[in-house]
This record gives sequence, C-alpha cells and structure tokens, in this order.
Amino acid sequence: MDVATAIESRRSIRNYERRNLPAELLEKVLDAARLAPSANNAQNWNIIVVTDRALLERLVPVSGNQRFVGACSAYLIGVSKPGDEMSVIDTTIALDHVTLRAVELGLGTCWIGDFDPEGVKRLLNIPEGYEASICLTLGYPADAPSSRKRKQLSELIMSDGWGKDWK
Repeated sequence: MDVATAIESRRSIRNYERRNLPAELLEKVLDAARLAPSANNAQNWNIIVVTDRALLERLVPVSGNQRFVGACSAYLIGVSKPGDEMSVIDTTIALDHVTLRAVELGLGTCWIGDFDPEGVKRLLNIPEGYEASICLTLGYPADAPSSRKRKQLSELIMSDGWGKDWK
C-alpha cells in the first residue's frame, strides 16, 4: 500500500474485534513512531502501550466513557515532557505515523480527544514532569466505516497570506 492510499483509507474506528495483537505486528506499528521526525531528532516522547484487558477497561472512565476503549487491542498513550515546546508536537507526529502504518497492516485506530490527562497519568503511574498528552486506540476493526465528507482544498488552503485564494 502506498502512502496516498493509507491516507485515503484511514478511518476512525470505534468498533473493534476483541483480539490480541501478535507482538511482531504491534512492534511493526510502533516502529513507525520511532521513525517519525522530531525537533533536533530529540525524540523527546514516550508511548505507553496498554494491552491488559482489565487495564483497558479501567481506562474507559478516564477516556470519556467511550466503551470501545475497552474493546481495542491496544491503547497507546503519548507521553510528552512539559516545558519542551516541541514534545507534544513530536508525540503527535509519532502517533500519526502509527495511524498510517496501522492502515497498511489491516488495523484501525481512533484518536481519543475526550480523556482526562490526570486520570490517565494516575492510572498508569506516569511520574511528575511528564504528561499524558495524546491517546489512541489500536486494533482490528469490527466494521468498515465509510468515508466522511471533507471540505474542498480551496476552503482550507490560502496562497501567500491570509484571505488569498488558493489557486
């Protein structure tokens, strides 16, 4: 699969098969994060991977009570370092690489926008000086959501300054 196809095929999966990911497959997905660019190549982030079923269920209440969190194969928590202005950006880039590699490997993901960072931090024993900045589910899609309508490029992109039409 080429990158364009992965981008076009990626969907937010909110219905997962309750299946464990083979370690080799999970490692392939995570290696995409390792290869992501970061400011000064610092890779100033970490990812906690939760696959324990009981812990996945305990993450549901601190993840906006979204039940699919408990059904996914893995829950990834991007951990960044406050005070490093690029850490959250780099963490996001790393996890976005995960979303695209997951598509290539037949897996699905969903960004978790509604989560309690302090609750996640307490549950996973993330120490002071670090923050749970981004969460992502990963697993085998139980269905194939259709694509959603997107704005036209001309509605999103401007040329050479604000308010200047793109081409």
